Amino acid sequence: MMGFGWWRLIGASILFFFHGFCLSQQDPNYSFVHHATTAPNISYYDYIIVGGGTAGCPLAATLSQNASVLLLERGGSPYGNPNITEMSAFGAALSDLSNTSPSQRFISEDGVINARARVLGGASCLNAGFYTRAATAYVADVGWEQRLVNASYDWVEKVVAFEPPIKQWQSAVRDGLVEVGVLPNNGFTYDHLLGTKVGGTIFDAEGKRHTAADLLKYANPRGLTVLLNAPVHKILFRTKGRPRPKAHGVLFRDASGIKHRAYLNRGSKNEIIISSGALGSPQLLMLSGVGPAAHLRAHNITVVYDQPAVGQGMSDNPMNAIFVPSPVPVEVSLIQVVGITNFGSYIEAASGENFAGQGSASNDLGMFSPKIGQLSTVPPKQRTPKALAKAIEAMQALDERAFTGGFILEKIMGPLSTGHLELQTRSPNDNPSVTFNYFKEPEDLRRCVEGIGIIENVIESKAFAKFKFDYLTLPTLLNMTANSPVNLLPKHENSSKSLEQFCKDTVMTIWHYHGGCHVGRVVDHDYKVLGVDALRVIDGSTFNYSPGTNPQATVMMLGRYMGVRILNERLAKILNGK
Repeated sequence: MMGFGWWRLIGASILFFFHGFCLSQQDPNYSFVHHATTAPNISYYDYIIVGGGTAGCPLAATLSQNASVLLLERGGSPYGNPNITEMSAFGAALSDLSNTSPSQRFISEDGVINARARVLGGASCLNAGFYTRAATAYVADVGWEQRLVNASYDWVEKVVAFEPPIKQWQSAVRDGLVEVGVLPNNGFTYDHLLGTKVGGTIFDAEGKRHTAADLLKYANPRGLTVLLNAPVHKILFRTKGRPRPKAHGVLFRDASGIKHRAYLNRGSKNEIIISSGALGSPQLLMLSGVGPAAHLRAHNITVVYDQPAVGQGMSDNPMNAIFVPSPVPVEVSLIQVVGITNFGSYIEAASGENFAGQGSASNDLGMFSPKIGQLSTVPPKQRTPKALAKAIEAMQALDERAFTGGFILEKIMGPLSTGHLELQTRSPNDNPSVTFNYFKEPEDLRRCVEGIGIIENVIESKAFAKFKFDYLTLPTLLNMTANSPVNLLPKHENSSKSLEQFCKDTVMTIWHYHGGCHVGRVVDHDYKVLGVDALRVIDGSTFNYSPGTNPQATVMMLGRYMGVRILNERLAKILNGK
């Protein structure tokens, strides 16, 4: 076993953990969901929501109770897609580079592989399923009303959140965290509490995923129209004779390329709401003429409102992990346990006997596969066909023992390091260019180093002893992980000697990127876009830093929370009018 060459096998294991199986509920056959090709050329609504993702679905379901709502989703349905619904086909969704894939790959300028959702339900169809609320201090700092926040979380949790079964691997990680001092043991809870806890999951007892699209069951069918495969190309503004531009419609295309326009009904409370995510929302604002004037003019976009802050402050919480080969079989588990440290690092874990998916006929690195251009030792501009072919050949020769073990990962809070987003083309279907500047701020790097130290202590703990080979030292495990194809950054020989370099060399994403439309800079505290009327942004692009250990619960909550507030404002105006 000593000469087996474990370091060559780590990459085969990475995919499984950090995305999770994507199993959707049985198709609810919503009567209000249609393909955009069936849409009229011109239509009118009280609210137009751009983006049917983690925030857009609960927002649309809520607003539909007392208004007419159009929800435009650039992707398709999560229901009935085997690449989403089947556990054994999980990796296929993330490595699928077709135009109809529910996942759209992009590579940040930092060289880290990433993905954005392109499906009704958004990233809740692609992630590892961990469900946890934001800290009460986060809620207070943002300025949300705590009672409505709690009620909104409850509303979400009745449909999509469950207590996971904790088996041997996850129990060992939990007990190891407690043993090394990540205290107290808070048991199972959705709440964000210092110490070690078991969090929620959006997978039910049968292993089926419940996504944000399932929250549409709350919708009033007579008040909601959902159009699929309907990318919005721009927000339409009225400017003549007005002191400020006012959003009054959107231009979108269907799958056949036909243009459609949807306009707001008359009424001072009617609005367009962008919920297209941390990449899509600032991108659409720029495409519509709201953004840095010089950048817009460089792309021949008419400037509606010069807003330099659009696309600024982009952040992605860096994730680093250590792979631990196991001498005994381990259960297939996604992220279920988290250690919330007092120094700003979150420790999580996942495991599985077959990282390529149960029943898989051949091994594939999935999201980290050279089939999609992911090579850790090859910078982006050096990913030649020859290099890719060589890596694919090596991958196919991997031994099945590569698929026994698990990862213990750390993700830093915040982060403090930020970057920016810029347009590359004028098409909403193309990815913008984004830079996250991982570990630019020394505090982020310090938190990573401390987090890796906690992981090392857990691996050496008595609670975790049965899942570790005695002869595999910590430096060996670090080298094994550092030589796996987790990103496109060049490696350094001293990764096992310097934890700072290990963090930089093995940085990955946990898909919690945010920013680009910050509160106080691009939108106000009611999420109204500054400088224009009748336009809001409600999604993770407004976050200054990521909520809790994993943000999806709070993004879904925010959709419900703001939907209730907007409807209350609408009702108040009607009552005052009477």
